[in-house]
Amino acid sequence: MQDKAIPQRILALDDSIETLQILQHTLQAAGFEVVTVTSAEAGLQYIRQAGLPHLAVVDYHMPPGMDGFAFSDQVLRYSDLPLIMLTALEDEAKIVEAIENYAEDYVLKPFSPSELVARIRRVLSRVGVFPFPAGAPIQADSQLQVHFPLRQAILRGGKSVSLTPTETKLLYILLRQPGEVVTTDYLLRRMWPREIAYDDRLHVHVHRLRSKLRKLLRHTLAHEYIISERGVGYLFQPYAEP
Repeated sequence: MQDKAIPQRILALDDSIETLQILQHTLQAAGFEVVTVTSAEAGLQYIRQAGLPHLAVVDYHMPPGMDGFAFSDQVLRYSDLPLIMLTALEDEAKIVEAIENYAEDYVLKPFSPSELVARIRRVLSRVGVFPFPAGAPIQADSQLQVHFPLRQAILRGGKSVSLTPTETKLLYILLRQPGEVVTTDYLLRRMWPREIAYDDRLHVHVHRLRSKLRKLLRHTLAHEYIISERGVGYLFQPYAEP
């Protein structure tokens, strides 16, 4: 496993250059690695090329292209990327929509830089972060890579298998805490935050993901990546070299 002291990467999306400059200065001073973009489209392109960051700070209104909700919807289809909405919009209905459907937190402009840093740290401590560099693809262990934007699991040597958006999101959550059990309740809340979901629905997707990884490893490694802890949850077990 890689060094856990790697900088946590924050992606900031805002159509205001001034706001992005403040965010970059504030977050870098707090020890984060910061990437700034001026549109949702540029944010999606960055993720496709460089991989998912540890957290994104997203403006709602970014004309003339897609807004922050559209960006969030696309990313959350295949990942559990934590999002903080940062916007001047004071529409109560929009704030409720953001918190219920997309964001871990909502911060109004003008904002306190120190308060934003505290909120980011609180979110990251709650959802967890990758214990290895987030990139495209992520190196899960010596044998397996996962390219989240492309929804692919890739074995050393180039053999790969395609994942559904739901399978990719499930793997994303499990990979944040490799070797540790993630409870069923937590997985249900993070996988389907807008719905009431039950254990059997989760079990179906775990079974399909486990089957795909087994097929990928067939005749190569005798290893089980997705482990069930009966009555508790599931864990991702990285491969350990013998």
